[in-house]
Amino acid sequence: MRNLTLLCLLSGLLWGCSPSGDGDQEKKKAQENKVEQKIAPAAPAAPVAPAAPAATASASGVEVASLPVILESYDVGQNVYVRSLMVEKEKNRLWVGTSVGVMEIDLEKGAVVNTFTRKEGLANEYVFAIGLDRNGAKWFGTNSGGASRYQNGEWKTWFPMHGLADYWVYSFAQHPDGGLWIGTWAGVNRLDLDTGRMDTFVKELVNEWVYAMVVDGQKRIWFGTEGGITRLDGQEWRSWTHADGLGAENVDELPLSTNTGLGTRNRHDLGVLSGGMSTYNPNYVFSLALEKDGALWAGTWGGGVSRFDGQNWRSFARKEGLPGNIVYGLTFDRQERLWAGTSNGLGYYQQGKWQALPENHRLLGAHVYALAVSPADELWAGTRGKVYRIGLTNKVKE
Repeated sequence: MRNLTLLCLLSGLLWGCSPSGDGDQEKKKAQENKVEQKIAPAAPAAPVAPAAPAATASASGVEVASLPVILESYDVGQNVYVRSLMVEKEKNRLWVGTSVGVMEIDLEKGAVVNTFTRKEGLANEYVFAIGLDRNGAKWFGTNSGGASRYQNGEWKTWFPMHGLADYWVYSFAQHPDGGLWIGTWAGVNRLDLDTGRMDTFVKELVNEWVYAMVVDGQKRIWFGTEGGITRLDGQEWRSWTHADGLGAENVDELPLSTNTGLGTRNRHDLGVLSGGMSTYNPNYVFSLALEKDGALWAGTWGGGVSRFDGQNWRSFARKEGLPGNIVYGLTFDRQERLWAGTSNGLGYYQQGKWQALPENHRLLGAHVYALAVSPADELWAGTRGKVYRIGLTNKVKE
């Protein structure tokens, strides 16, 4: 993409940064990169055959093939985590949240426009969530630094003293009624953007540790927590857990995860191993995504990904072709393929099957934390140490 130089300029905070591309240098570093990107060793991937290109007809009758392919990868530093990505479609910008700050990328020019750290006004450099409100303001959820808003070149931060439920902020969702929902490790807030009123909800949730939120076409809000999923339908709250069908069964007999804040105020990390093995907690929901018809997808810790059609749950794990059973990120592309960022690389769901990229060996073993689709129909994927740019439609006939 136009000699992209992004991710190399974070005022010196992102080190060792260079585009890898598809040349010989990338091939020589393949094994090294796999090691660098791991938090800890991941379980071997289930064998998945690359998908055959799906032929489609363009408006002019020209046949094209939908063939996802890694176009470029960019080093951001061996110990830098890319935890959140958000596309601002109106301005064609990509916002990148890392463990050392935030970058604003002009996707048309392929250039870094701004970098933000505490020096510029961000409350904490470790950014787990990025949101966009109805006024065009950008919101950043930080690790112990509250929620920071960037609007018209100015910064404002909310802490518990201002009504925020907690200092740890992991998700945002804009509701059509004007309320901005903020997910924290101590419940959720609803901020009225007109009045500034901040309300907190805790006991209504199945669990107070909230990681993901989405708003569906019926204006219902879905909350993914450490203890299951809760939905707010007007004034009614309803929850689902593994007992209701959320999360795949533990067919690999993985150890149960004890790394949870369930019912406590103790802080905990996001390590996914126990005794060198991946762990399992099907109630622990990292990510949510919605189909156009309203069906909900949920990415879990060890229980793979689950789909809820409003009545029934169906789960997919490694034995169904999902690369890894821990699913950090979910998003849909323009072709309505569901992409999953997992503990063992990147996969997508199409025509009832999970598929792997033809070049998925470059991502196997990597924990893919964040996903975003650009207006150019390209997928961006964030890992430890790298950001990948993936072309989603490769024209094979003109």
